[in-house]
Amino acid sequence: MEKKTFKVPNIGCDGCVRTIKTELSALQGVERVDGEASSKTMTVEYNEPATWEQIVSKLTEIDYAPENA
Repeated sequence: MEKKTFKVPNIGCDGCVRTIKTELSALQGVERVDGEASSKTMTVEYNEPATWEQIVSKLTEIDYAPENA
């Protein structure tokens, strides 16, 4: 299992965190998504077939691109 914690500058509230959780959880292979609006950080745990590139692509698509991806 891969686990990544990253900053998302566009997070402004808990609603943003919920949106990211919903979108990433829909990707096949994503096991867990957690986030904190106050620190603008997200943690995602995933297995194949999910890849970091797919996760970054989905985040970018929904306007929550991770910092330094």
